[in-house]
Amino acid sequence: MPTPSVPSFSTQRARSYVLRLPLFTRAVIVAICVFWLLDLLPLWDLRKWGSWSPAEFGFKSLYRMNTFPFIHLNIFHAIFNILALTPLLERFESEHGTLTSLAMFFGPLTTLPALLYIVLAKGLGGGTPVMGASMWVFLLLGVEAIRTYRTNPYLTIATYNIPTWTTPLALAFCLLAFVPGSSFLGHISGLVVGYAFGLGYLKVLAPPEWGLRWVEGKLNLLGRLPHYVSVDQKTYGRFGVLPSTSPGPSGSPKIIVGGGQRLGP
Repeated sequence: MPTPSVPSFSTQRARSYVLRLPLFTRAVIVAICVFWLLDLLPLWDLRKWGSWSPAEFGFKSLYRMNTFPFIHLNIFHAIFNILALTPLLERFESEHGTLTSLAMFFGPLTTLPALLYIVLAKGLGGGTPVMGASMWVFLLLGVEAIRTYRTNPYLTIATYNIPTWTTPLALAFCLLAFVPGSSFLGHISGLVVGYAFGLGYLKVLAPPEWGLRWVEGKLNLLGRLPHYVSVDQKTYGRFGVLPSTSPGPSGSPKIIVGGGQRLGP
């Protein structure tokens, strides 16, 4: 009887994957590492300076919405978030482009869950300072859950049909139960915005395609920046995968619907 093969970790495959990471994903990973190193220096209280706190919410603290995802409690917190975030963010950038990823993650995809966290925390009469990229992780998990639900609506366990969009929600509850100190409200805030993005409600907040093309052409970003993903070189394109020219069974062209969501007008 043949012995079943067991998947093994390949350092060559992992190295190849890392070398193919797009530009924005690389920049986020580097920024997380840099902030962790800065946190080791006794210069100032980096966590107090950059965490997102309901108690210190105000106009002067709005910069924290762009700093708290990069600050982590310790090296393990940073590593786990990097491992979880990298494949999700890499897929997002490959589908939507580097400039769109930059605009969205330093715009509505961070601002909206951060503000939602403030609303939930104040509404429940509490809320602690949050930091780390896990809010982004759950946001992207929400996007992927909606994508999966459209192609595979249910996960069958025994005799129960569980909607696939609920899997990130179950993960949030598991982290609440088994990981002390994890921010359940922060995870839920990211997940809600991820669901909204996956359903297409936030596409009006994306930068317009003509503007991205103008910036790319004016600055020659594709020629100057390695690993840059252009608006015209994404995995799926803004309209999904292009139709195939090979005829289908009825003689009409096959149309393969991509998983990418169109952003912007």
